[in-house]
Order: sequence, then structure tokens, then C-alpha cells
Amino acid sequence: MTTIDSNTVSHSGSLDSARIDALRNGFDANPKWRLAQNAISQVSVDDVALDRSIVTATDHSFSTWLDDWKVTNQKQSGRCWMFAALNLFRAGAMKTMNVKDFEFSQNWTLFWDKFERANYFLEAIIDTADREIDDRTVAFLLDRPLDDGGQWNMFINIVRKHGLVPQAAMPETESSSCTRRMNSVLLTLLRAGARDVRRCIERGGSAADARGVKEAMLEHVWRVLCIHLGTPPVDFEWQWNDADRECHRRGRMTPLEFSEAFVDLPLNDYVCIVNDARETSPYGRTFTVEHLGNVVGGEPVTYLNVEIDVMKQLAIDALEGGEPVWFGCDVGQMFRRDIGLWDAKLFDYENVYDVPFDLSKADRLDHHETLMTHAMLFTGVDVVEGMPRRWRVENSWGEKNVGRKGFQVMNDSWFDEYMFEIAARKSALPASLQAALSEEPIVLPPWDPMGALAH
Repeated sequence: MTTIDSNTVSHSGSLDSARIDALRNGFDANPKWRLAQNAISQVSVDDVALDRSIVTATDHSFSTWLDDWKVTNQKQSGRCWMFAALNLFRAGAMKTMNVKDFEFSQNWTLFWDKFERANYFLEAIIDTADREIDDRTVAFLLDRPLDDGGQWNMFINIVRKHGLVPQAAMPETESSSCTRRMNSVLLTLLRAGARDVRRCIERGGSAADARGVKEAMLEHVWRVLCIHLGTPPVDFEWQWNDADRECHRRGRMTPLEFSEAFVDLPLNDYVCIVNDARETSPYGRTFTVEHLGNVVGGEPVTYLNVEIDVMKQLAIDALEGGEPVWFGCDVGQMFRRDIGLWDAKLFDYENVYDVPFDLSKADRLDHHETLMTHAMLFTGVDVVEGMPRRWRVENSWGEKNVGRKGFQVMNDSWFDEYMFEIAARKSALPASLQAALSEEPIVLPPWDPMGALAH
């Protein structure tokens, strides 16, 4: 038997001991790097890299400031997109009811999104049943059959079909506030449902036969959701005391009646505006993401791609007109949670590590360094000589240890780099962009980062 000494074998591209020794000696000879090591081995790198000049130059004053309410708390769930949209809706509802404190039920929208999305997923499995199990699209569907995240259009689909209720009519449960265990049960059921649907068709069954299999699984999904979240009410009694302590009674209302009465925004006038800086994504065109949605037959998720300055102006115009703005971004980049501050250069990592960080926004999208991770609400903006300087953000992480009682500040430099989407009124768009909305959208693959907020 012949043995081979691994030290004598050379592989192209391998790291040899001479190279490692050179790296070790180079690090040890540089006092700046050793100083960084001494500091960061004791405290967080963000504490060392935080640029104090940015912190001290940023305050919480704004030329336009809309909110006079408390923040909400999504707790241990990924319902940011629902919370941000319901926070937008509640601003008008509080005015209509003349109250200072009100929340729509976030548990209600969670229930219906989960149930509708289970059906949406199983329909996608039926549509792709002729593909191999390791087909990339099938594998993607099986990997992410049901998440907490979502998109503006998906939220609107729920409201249009199922309406809304006040939080008192379907309050939070342990599982709505901490969805992990419920989701794991649902994922197991849906993957079993995918197996059964595919087997049905593999054995010669029709699409109708497969939908019979699907319906049996949806009965299980409904049962699990009711156990975890409660049974959604058909109707409810609604009355309230306003800010003047006057009592108002509306009697029994259905969720659709409640939504019609207390949502004062024209839902059909809203479209999703994105800033996708990749060369493959032309401005002035619409996009959609394959298999991104929640309601079969509902409104598809469609984006209109625009330059970042166009997005900013649409947001400014809405805020100065008295309306908060729903948006999606990459929340964790250059962000200090306790201070409640975003800035494109908040952390000076270049000087700490003595290495360049030079990916552009397009580079970050292409190379999986950024994507939409969180949705929030703009409730203010500071405009100086026609240009935005900073933005006031209502988050849904509660009041404790998050900025100023849950409200935070986004410097405009961060908007350029890590903002991706807003919901804007179609009627506010220039005529050329309104016309672009009628064009057939470019279809992006299911795993494209423009679909990431739903995951």
C-alpha cells in the first residue's frame, strides 16, 4: 500500500504554510491592527466603529411630523409588513373615531394570510407537479412554503377579501406574538400536502383530483390555525368612547363592513414603487416575482422601478400632504437600534479593519449582500431648501430600547443605499410612469431579492 505525504502534494489555489506565515507576521507587525484586535476582543465592533460625529449631528426634529400616537409591537414574529400597513390605516381610523389610541387586529390578518398562503402554496405545487422534485423552483417552493413576511399587494389582497377587525375582536395570542412553533407545524403539514398532491398527479390523477387532496390538507391547516390563533369571528359588536368620552355604537359589523367604515384610504389607487439599481432592471418598467403572492386570484405583486430621487419625492409629497408612507428596506445595515439611527456611514468599518467596503447598491443586490428585510412607516421628514435631510420612522418593535419610544431617524444617505420600496398613490405619479403600469411586467425568478420581504 502506497501512502502519500500531503505536504508534498501541491494543489492550485491552496493555502500553503509560507502564505499563512506571511499573513501572521504581517498582522503582528502592524500596530493599528493589533490595537483594533485589543479593542474588539473586549467590546462590540459596532461600539468601536460607531461614528460619533454622525450621532451628534442627527436630531429628532422634522419640518413635517405626523405621528402623535404610540408604536406597536410585532414581538417575535415577522409581521412587519402587516403592522406597517395597519399603522398606516389606523392613523385615519383614529381621526374618524376621534381617539388617541387604536389598533386593528394584527392577529386577524395573520390568520387569513397563513390560510390563504397555504392554499397558494399547494396550488403552486399542483402547477409544478410535472417537474422533478429537485427542480430549482420546486425546491424553492418546498424550502419556503409559508413565512411570516409579505408585501403590500399581499396585504391589500387580505383586506379586500376578508376585511379588518379591531384588536379587541381578535386579540393577540401566544402564537401570534411568537410564531416559530406554529410555523414549524404548518411547514410539516404543507410539505406532506405537497407530497400527497405530487403523488396524486404522478399516479395519473387530474388537477381536480389533486385539488381534492389539497382540500383535505387545508382542513388540517384551518384546525391548526384556529387552535393557535383563535377562530376568526364572522361579525362582532362595535362601540367605543372617543377623546371627549362620548360613546359611539355601530352595532354588529362584519369585518368587510368595518374595513369599509374605518379605512379612509383609496386602496385601488396604491402601487408599489421600487428602486432596483441592477443593470438588468430598467427604470420605468414593471416587474413581478414568480410564485410571490398569498391569495389565489388576488392582485399580483407588481413593482414599478424608478430612480431613487423619484421615490424620495413621492414620499415627501405624501408626508407633506398629511399621509404616512409604508416602505420596505434592508433594516439591519448601518443601524444602531438603541439610538434608533440609520446612516450610510454610521460605522467606520474601513478604518477599524483597514480594508475597503466598496460594493455599490447594485453590487449588493447581485452578490447577495442586500435584500428587503423589513417594512416600516415614514411619519415625518426634514426638508431643507427642497432636499430631504432625514426621515422619521415608526417601527413595530415596541417602545423599549428602540430609538425614542420606538420612533427612529433615517438619515437621507441611508435612503439612497438601503431603501427599496414604498407604497404610493398611482394618481401622484407622473403621466409617463402611470402609463408604464399598464405594460406587461418582467418576470423575475422566485428567489430574486425583490421578493425577499415575503420571506
